[in-house]
Amino acid sequence: MYAIIGIVVVFGAVIGGFLMEKGNLSVLLQPAELIIIAGASAGTVLVANPLRILKAILGGLLAVFKGSPFSKQRYLDTLKMMYQFLNKVRKEGLLCVEMDVEKPKESAIFKGYPAFLADHHACDFVCDTLRTAITGGVEPFDMDQMMELDMEVHHHETVQPVDALTTVADALPGLGIVAAVLGVVITMGALGGPPEEIGKHVAAALVGTFLGILLCYGLVGPLSANMRKTAEEENEYLHVLRVLLLAFLKGAAPMIAIEMARRAIPAYLRPSFDEMEKNCKNKTETVETAAA
Repeated sequence: MYAIIGIVVVFGAVIGGFLMEKGNLSVLLQPAELIIIAGASAGTVLVANPLRILKAILGGLLAVFKGSPFSKQRYLDTLKMMYQFLNKVRKEGLLCVEMDVEKPKESAIFKGYPAFLADHHACDFVCDTLRTAITGGVEPFDMDQMMELDMEVHHHETVQPVDALTTVADALPGLGIVAAVLGVVITMGALGGPPEEIGKHVAAALVGTFLGILLCYGLVGPLSANMRKTAEEENEYLHVLRVLLLAFLKGAAPMIAIEMARRAIPAYLRPSFDEMEKNCKNKTETVETAAA
């Protein structure tokens, strides 16, 4: 939502300022210049990236307009879910959650948290770690190394489409110059004609440079920056899960493991201890009452 508002503000301010200076808006409407810049940009993306990254770019752009999924409520729900999970392990043993991690979509615990199930990597991150713990024979230090490696690989894949889009943003001013040069070539061919005609060609050439710079710094660049922030937020979310799981593997009590995870949540999203405890205890009491 904020991304859409920002784009409207950028283009509204530019066009509004142009009109305030008595500019003729029709002069900026140069379809040929836009086709040159947009087409060349799309072509460079296709040349430089495989299909999986192209799909990831589209998915990342859609996610920008939807907003970040990593809210304070998302963290609270995750802590409640894991508190339920750890309490089940404490009461019934580690083997009792084997089916939960093997088939998370059928798990009575995980089914109550659709946002977690929809996040395939986070779900796999938790379930694969717990599956390994159930198998046994792996020290907590080695489990931590595996989780760290998983996070590094996933983060590398997540920033690849961001880097691709940033490259396009960096190329846009140059592509704008290409469009402007082509406009100058056309202008040179029109020398000797009416001054009005020459003026139109010069204006079209300058619009090419204008569009390249505006699209770079006013649209594509900010979109790629937003995608990078989302990738960082996802990595922070996985780090919280990593801290929680590691505490569990080291034998910490459920509430201690949850508290350690809470401390790892970014400060601007971190719930207070009272908020966390109230939510976890209420949820657990509700589940136990329903089971009884």
